[in-house]
Amino acid sequence: METNYLDLAIRLGFALLLGGAIGIEREYRVKEAGFRTHFLVALGSALFCIVSQYGFGFDLKDSSRVAAQVVSGIGFLGAGTIIFQKNVVRGLTTAAGLWVTAAIGLACGTGMYMAATITTLMVLLGLEVLHALIPRHGVTTIELSFSAPDKDSVWAFIKKIRHEGMEVQSYELRDRHMPNSEYIEANIQLKMKRGTENNNRMIEYLNEFQDVRLSAAEG
Repeated sequence: METNYLDLAIRLGFALLLGGAIGIEREYRVKEAGFRTHFLVALGSALFCIVSQYGFGFDLKDSSRVAAQVVSGIGFLGAGTIIFQKNVVRGLTTAAGLWVTAAIGLACGTGMYMAATITTLMVLLGLEVLHALIPRHGVTTIELSFSAPDKDSVWAFIKKIRHEGMEVQSYELRDRHMPNSEYIEANIQLKMKRGTENNNRMIEYLNEFQDVRLSAAEG
């Protein structure tokens, strides 16, 4: 039985295209794994699937064994994107995205283009469209870095945001000594409801304290 190279190219091309589509969305969201990581995962999964079907002879009775290893093996790559820092877990969505991208690559490798396309559209719908339509639902973690002249200013700010219903997950204070001054460098992680209004409200709280200077805000 002769290998159809055009069919193989189409399978790999679909995997690259669909995996890259998810990767572009992740790149836009400035996530740990972006376009290159996702298209490589999808392309590699598709190739593994093709190799399992045609690389060991057409009489192989169990051609799914190689593809099955992709399902478990992608977990190691996903685990590398998960970060546990200061009692906060980050990267779970990115890890899940890599996992489903591998599944899309396997679907392309077996020629199930419609299933792979529908899954890709659903992933993009869940990651981007629903995120835009329901931004107020759920909670998010914000990390603030700012400087203050003394610890009293930091405690006053923490007391203010706690009074407004925001949860302080962790904080770290460091004394900084300069030739002509001394100040406190604070890193605080907050859990708050999603939404631009809540983010703006938090910035307004910082502006109420004239001696507190915001240096970074990540979420």
